[in-house]
Formats: sequence, structure tokens, C-alpha cells
Amino acid sequence: MRNSPVGLGSILVVEDERAIAETLLYALRSEGFRAEHVDLGSEALLRHETAPFDLVVLDVGLPDMSGFDVLRSLHGRIRPGEVAVPVLFLTARGEEIDRVLGLELGADDYVVKPFSPREVAARVRAILRRGTLRPQRPEVPTDPWHRQPESHRIVYHGTLLDLTRYEYRLLDLLVSHPGRVFGRDQIMAMVWGDALDTSDRTIDAHIKTLRAKLRAVCPDADPIRTYRGIGYALES
Repeated sequence: MRNSPVGLGSILVVEDERAIAETLLYALRSEGFRAEHVDLGSEALLRHETAPFDLVVLDVGLPDMSGFDVLRSLHGRIRPGEVAVPVLFLTARGEEIDRVLGLELGADDYVVKPFSPREVAARVRAILRRGTLRPQRPEVPTDPWHRQPESHRIVYHGTLLDLTRYEYRLLDLLVSHPGRVFGRDQIMAMVWGDALDTSDRTIDAHIKTLRAKLRAVCPDADPIRTYRGIGYALES
């Protein structure tokens, strides 16, 4: 849950029926929340993008787009490391399929119209309380390498590398065995075993081009280490 400057949290009410919206705003503000209101789904997406809210109370039937589409868009805009904003659906529909769909899309709760504004405020408080009680996941170092052996591709720090056939074989050998030092004879046999007229200078040339391509992605890193007189290894 984000820290709000005042009150218990910032709530965005997305409801096109003015009378319903006003009763919700009154109930939420009476409970100490900082509540704001918009009529359209598109406006809700813009407001949340500009100044994120702690929770969204979202009507399913909006004039410009469905609440389900708003929820999909909210989740689609989540950046790495962020947590999805909690959503409580308001719906005039009582069919189970709509309630199930909302929950499957990631909604935290729903209320069927007609409802008590105080009940909505209580559900909002409960959702936000659950959020504060969730254990924080420890940060785990991420591996900059992602091998895709089935398609002979390697991704480095999120960037797909443009590699030749033997550049791929050489880098894949090193990446799949981090920290292991491979001698020139080993590299020659494992990477160029089916090639003719190769030499030690072939390995050196490919190491050079690989380092250039890796620096283009991450200039401050030099993951391929040279062991003079022995061979090469990828820093683990």
C-alpha cells in the first residue's frame, strides 16, 4: 500500500451514476479515506497513471469501456517491481459468471447493487488491511542471462543478442557453465568441432566480437574473463 499524504488511503471511485458516486464519496471520506471520483474508464486510467491510488472502486458498466477492460489495462501497465492496485468491483449484475470473471481477472472483491455505502467502505478498509499484512518478498538477484536453446537465442539484461552461429555456440557454452574455465582445445572441440580451417585466432576474434556486443547492452560490464595461457570463463 502506498503512503497517502492524508487519511487512511487514496481511493478512486469510477462510477457514472452521480448519485451513487456521491454517496460512496461521503461514506469513504467519513471513514478517513481521501476519495476522488471520475465518470469514465479512460479517465480513471489517466488519473491513476498520473498519481497512483491505493485502491480503485470500479463500476463494471461504464459508458466508454467495461470495468473488466479497465482492470485489464491497469494490470497491463504494471512496471517491474510494482504491485497491482487493489480493485473492488461495483456491479448491477447478480450473475455468478460476472463475479467469477472479475475475480479471475484479479479483482480483490465485488459488491452487487444496490449496496450499503458503509459496507463498501468496510470492504475497502479490509482490502487495504490485507495489503499491509502481506509479507514482503526478499529481493532476489536476477540473472542477466536468459538462454533459449530451442531457438538458439540468448537474452542479456533483457536484450536479445544478434549472434552468428559460432558466436551463439561459444557464448552458450560459457553461459551454461558460469565460473568454469574452458581451455582453447576444449572450446575448439565443443564449438568448432564440425568446422574446417580454424585456429586459436578464430576463438580470440569471436571473443572480441562477443565482448563488443555485450558492452553495447551493458557498457559497464565485462562478463567474459580471460585466463592467459589457459582459456576463457564467464564470471559467475
